[in-house]
Amino acid sequence: GGVGFTQYATAAYTDNILDDFVYHGMDYIHDKYKIDWKNPSPKDKVKASQEVVNDIGTEVTLYGMEQYEQFPAMMEDHFGGSQRAAVLAAASGITTSIATGNSNAGLNAWYLSMLLHKDGWSRLGFFGYDLQDQCGSANSLSIRPDEGCIGEFRGPNYPNYAM
Repeated sequence: GGVGFTQYATAAYTDNILDDFVYHGMDYIHDKYKIDWKNPSPKDKVKASQEVVNDIGTEVTLYGMEQYEQFPAMMEDHFGGSQRAAVLAAASGITTSIATGNSNAGLNAWYLSMLLHKDGWSRLGFFGYDLQDQCGSANSLSIRPDEGCIGEFRGPNYPNYAM
């Protein structure tokens, strides 16, 4: 048990909240970038630029935050800010990775989502989780041999979330 398992289980198994956020993102990239995610093709990719990461990550995060505010039961379902942050970030990262075909773009959308969440709701969670939820945005594209490798070479222990 504990908070780590709770976050993991909430993000993956609680209702269809994560699914809804991702499907909104899929509809968004289909409408804006003409990506046919139902019939994937290598030609259906958007260039992995900072503008694209900002656009998709922001859209998905703000949609999710609006849903949490519109339906208070969702706030209770995901009872900690860190849980909401993890679900919002996962949806942003998944959508951006699918749109660009680039895992680093998805990782950066994940961290952008954390920053947008904190900017919108003042904090990400409780008991000091703000640190772990933001710890990667400053170095997500850096090669730092003392801490790990670039996205494709990082192991299962990075990012170091409770999730």
